Amino acid sequence: MMWSFFSRDSSKDFPYDIGEPVGGFDSYSIWTLHKAKRKTTLEEVSVFVYDIRSGSDTKCELAKAALKRLKTLRHPSILQYLDSLETDKMLYVATEAVEPLGSYFTKLATDNVQKGLYLAWGIFQITRALSFLNNDGNLRHNNVSAWSVFVNASGEWKLGSLEYVSAADGNPMPPAKIPVTLEVYDSPEKNDQTKLKAATKCSVDMWGLGCLVWEAFNGVLKQRSNLKDIEHIPKSLQSLYCELVGASPSNRPNPADIITRCRKPGGFFKNDLVDTLLFLEEIQIKDKAEKNRFFSGLTTHLDNFPDNVCKHKILPQLITAYEYGDAGSAVLAPMFKLGKLLDEVEYQKRIVPCVVKLFGSTDRVTRSRLLQQLDLFIAHLQPQVVNDQIFPQVAHGFLDTNATIREQTVKSIIHLAPKLNYNNLNVEVLRHFARLQARDDQGGIRTNTTVCLGKIAPHLHPQVRQRVLVSAFIRAMRDPFPPARVAGVLALAATQQYFLLSEVANRVLPSLCSLSVDPEKTVRDPAFKTIRGFLGKLEKVSEDPSLRETMEADVHTATPSIGNAAATWAGWAVTAVTAKFYRSQSDSSRPRPPLTGRNLSKPASLEQPSSSSLSTTTSSVTSMTSLEHESNDTSASASDYGNNDWDNENWGEMDTSQDPSSPLAASSNNGAMMAANALNEVRDGWDNEEWGSLEEDPCEEEEQAEQEEQQQQLARQSISSTTSSSQHHQRPLLQPHQQHIQQNDLNDLIEPLAKLNSHVTSPSKGQQAMLRPKELPNLSSSNTSPTSATANCNNISPPSSHFNNSTHNANWNSDSWADGEFEPLEESGLGNAKLDEARRKREEKKLQRQRELEARRAQRASGPMKLGKKL
Repeated sequence: MMWSFFSRDSSKDFPYDIGEPVGGFDSYSIWTLHKAKRKTTLEEVSVFVYDIRSGSDTKCELAKAALKRLKTLRHPSILQYLDSLETDKMLYVATEAVEPLGSYFTKLATDNVQKGLYLAWGIFQITRALSFLNNDGNLRHNNVSAWSVFVNASGEWKLGSLEYVSAADGNPMPPAKIPVTLEVYDSPEKNDQTKLKAATKCSVDMWGLGCLVWEAFNGVLKQRSNLKDIEHIPKSLQSLYCELVGASPSNRPNPADIITRCRKPGGFFKNDLVDTLLFLEEIQIKDKAEKNRFFSGLTTHLDNFPDNVCKHKILPQLITAYEYGDAGSAVLAPMFKLGKLLDEVEYQKRIVPCVVKLFGSTDRVTRSRLLQQLDLFIAHLQPQVVNDQIFPQVAHGFLDTNATIREQTVKSIIHLAPKLNYNNLNVEVLRHFARLQARDDQGGIRTNTTVCLGKIAPHLHPQVRQRVLVSAFIRAMRDPFPPARVAGVLALAATQQYFLLSEVANRVLPSLCSLSVDPEKTVRDPAFKTIRGFLGKLEKVSEDPSLRETMEADVHTATPSIGNAAATWAGWAVTAVTAKFYRSQSDSSRPRPPLTGRNLSKPASLEQPSSSSLSTTTSSVTSMTSLEHESNDTSASASDYGNNDWDNENWGEMDTSQDPSSPLAASSNNGAMMAANALNEVRDGWDNEEWGSLEEDPCEEEEQAEQEEQQQQLARQSISSTTSSSQHHQRPLLQPHQQHIQQNDLNDLIEPLAKLNSHVTSPSKGQQAMLRPKELPNLSSSNTSPTSATANCNNISPPSSHFNNSTHNANWNSDSWADGEFEPLEESGLGNAKLDEARRKREEKKLQRQRELEARRAQRASGPMKLGKKL
């Protein structure tokens, strides 16, 4: 028992499994280098092994001296010591996983730019290590060459082979080296005793550094005479190289001076890679502005950096900087770009937890950057993570007051849809899409909602898809914003395989035909093309009824093939919907009255009160970078956002500019067009809910209610008197085709006529309550005939040409994709002294409230605002 204890192999206590040796290294060292792994964690390491039994006493002393120096010298550019074990047979030294630079040369990139940057970084690291030894440690290395430098997984160069380290103030004679292959690196003064008097504490090591520089650009040094060949050495380094390998030891520079000289502008060490890695080493002492500038410009340089440096050196620093520092959202772009270098296991371990944490941030800039770069990491997210942790945070963006956040949220659904479950996609997403398409005051967002709905159509449930698509796209075709109508047409064509033929004939074609007289040619052209396509489809089925089943094959299919659509007549539309998106553009020269006087209530985590409750930010909407519009104006598709403007923009400030995409855009040139534009706000309202303004107080609401009641009374009196008058004077003028109007049609005339007076003169916000037919029971009495009401309508001006295409499609802004519609009539205005007086008083009170709101806003602090922040 005792004998087995003493005879046990002590190397088994070494906590590393030693693997195969690294070839070529033992020819230049007394050690053999082996790959190894830690037994407990399987972490890769390197183990230097010296066989005491087969070595001489001199070699044994050198090995033990190297181990002693490696344990005591700690520096970022010196090989990292982990563990060691000495037995009577072997000496083991474990270090970080490395390989000799002499054998690593063959793995260097052939790209001259990337290789030049990397070699500059490696030579800088060794120069820094020698400066530490010579100046700070007062030591000489005495063995600098490609075989005493090691490269770790991060691509960093580490100085090792410390067998010959000696005191700088000792004997200046270079030591004899074992094996003899190292003698090629000996300095000239070793063979010329007269030159030793001029030797300095760093002259021997500077000669070795010169040999290393030559090897970096030419390969392993075979004989000393090759040092005269400087053809492959960069010109910015040639003068310094000649000093390093000069015959006089006293003329060789100090390593600290080399760093100072080469770090100056135009120097060999002054490049993007060295600057980046040095900044990351000192990031803890940098202020926030410096970090933002650094990370904003980092992404463009990453393509020129070696992959191993990016993956193992830069990426961990970026993750750490965001999690534990104040790096801000600027770090996201380079972090996600470098994440592509990781395998799936590493990505799930290192990046996904960070992504989940980032989506919980209430910072608008962070959220916008995440949504813009979603395509870089969505493929690595598991469906459960998307549905449980990502989508609930993303959904808050649909209700955000910042237009950029809303639009980026809509666009993100394109990437999230394949991973969303039934409820999130077919219920939650469509609910938000219906509201945005109907109620958002930005035409670009309404357009993009339609486009995105067409793109996610293959992922929707068949029953939901059949119920929603046609209604949604028809409503888009009634939008007053021309690109929104174009998007509706293209979406119908691109998703044509999901429509029943009966639906095409009864709903789709009638709606498309109304666009054949659209005032915009960009709308008419795709409309005609789509009409011809649908007619051709119906004609084929008419000629051969057996094709009906084939034409409707994808209607009830859960996972239809998009390729079937692309192969049909609508292939052009599929290409347009999947490749062309509307990008909002600057319209600062045009006034922008918002659609509604009330804002949506805010989600707790993303919303915050803005400086104005009347409109959304013009600068944010006009700079949306998501969608491209198929337009003749190429400048319109250019983004207004620059990479460096994210953190400088005041995301919380709301602009009160007016939106030309609004139905009330002041683009008319005559009274008739103004009346038509004003009347469109009457159309069916946003919905039946009461949405409170973010800046209204109770007293203002009571005052507004009183004004609305007065307006309703005046409207009743006006319409009653007007109707009576028309009945008495205009009955003989009625045309035969007007005699068939029924009593129930009168209700459809009352609301626009009563509302029109207020909107023609005050189209600013439309905060007055709508006059619904059910609120006017007395106006439908037997004293008022339908023919008289019709006769009175003869005075109404023709509708604006901008809305000729949608007079029978007036409910484009209803808050659901239902089929119910009504037809408003338009008129130039009805004169009434009482109404004029009421309008004048209402305008005075409105101006007074506006001045009070402006005074409140002036008292608020300016600067970027956080999502969810309370005022």
